[in-house]
Amino acid sequence: MGPRMTRRTLLAASLLTPLSLPVHADDALTLMQRVHDRPSGRDATVTSRMELIERGRPARVRALVSYRVERGRGEAHNLVRFLEPKDIAGTGLLSIDKADGSNEQWLYLPELDRVRRIASDRKGGRFVGSDLYYEDLRTRKPAADRHRLVGQDNVNGVQCEIVESVPVDAAETVYRKRMTWVEASLAMVHRVDYFEKDDRAPSKRWVLASRKQIQGYWTVMESRLTDLGSGHETRLSVERALYDRKLPARLFTQQALADENVEADFRP
Repeated sequence: MGPRMTRRTLLAASLLTPLSLPVHADDALTLMQRVHDRPSGRDATVTSRMELIERGRPARVRALVSYRVERGRGEAHNLVRFLEPKDIAGTGLLSIDKADGSNEQWLYLPELDRVRRIASDRKGGRFVGSDLYYEDLRTRKPAADRHRLVGQDNVNGVQCEIVESVPVDAAETVYRKRMTWVEASLAMVHRVDYFEKDDRAPSKRWVLASRKQIQGYWTVMESRLTDLGSGHETRLSVERALYDRKLPARLFTQQALADENVEADFRP
């Protein structure tokens, strides 16, 4: 299917009554490594629609474009730019996931016309008012967690393995644990529950709503991320996805983040 590009980890949260299943830590780690390594092209360009849903208020709609490239040895770069509406247009985020599992992020705010680095202690901060945390936009390597299979469940009409993932170093994440529903045959995630306060009640839940094969790569076309406490929801819908365009390294720089004209040349 061609070279692989690490897919950033998605997010979510929920209560779980696990089915009886033997616990095999090695099998769980292998499955999560397959999810991490699932083929998704040398690079990807995606235009999307983001809807922020809040009870009693009209939906806030945003348009954005994102670029991602695999640099080899587990390193990946990602650039996100908001295009609409006017009050957020131009805002961008650059994430550099390094081979050793560390990450650096920079945010560009047009009204201030400056790039600032996102401090590691802001990993739980919300990204431009959505239910996404800055941490959620970073690639998390499977070795950063201890994994175990805890059951099976049907999601979207698909039988999934349920994997519990607990951080090796609790200080480097806002989540106490994650529960991930994985379609083993495709190594594709259908749901993720994220636990922040305790190990019983999840705080967020990400759910796959629709998917499609584009250029031979399975692509998440629609997803929902819900704050289970407030009910606030972030919906993402892919309008166009392009793979293997040979995106250049200069696109994933602070200069390109600050200068929209550099990035605009690569929009679909």
